[in-house]
Amino acid sequence: MLKQRIESDLKEAMKQKDELRTSTLRMLLAAVQNKEISLTKKDEGLSEEEFLQVIRSEVKKRKEAAEGFEKGGRTELSEKEKKEAEILEIYLPAELSEEELNVIVKQVMRDLGASSEKDFGAVMKGVMTAVLGRAGGNRVADAVKRYLRDL
Repeated sequence: MLKQRIESDLKEAMKQKDELRTSTLRMLLAAVQNKEISLTKKDEGLSEEEFLQVIRSEVKKRKEAAEGFEKGGRTELSEKEKKEAEILEIYLPAELSEEELNVIVKQVMRDLGASSEKDFGAVMKGVMTAVLGRAGGNRVADAVKRYLRDL
């Protein structure tokens, strides 16, 4: 499972005295533990999808922080946040290409018989289930809106 892989990578980073990687992976495991506690799943652990949600959330936090530091003229902190995001992104599944996402959107719309923008919520739900975290919500929403407008 992903958690064991991260724990193993953490041990390896500690052995190599890679401080940035060590602290980033520790932070990720702490975020996972917090999520387990908040969902009262300490004993059974998070599902793979919940685990990926935590990683995505942490990556998003790092990218937002990097932007904030950059705007504030703190380039060294911005670079650190970007490097942390890169470390975390290793554990996420590969992103869908634009073509793959479009094929999924078209298929879900066809399956649901979507005919207007009123079907946005149902289409979004179907597409998000189909992409299984391989595309961000904003990307999916943009693609769905584009296709619903063109109907």
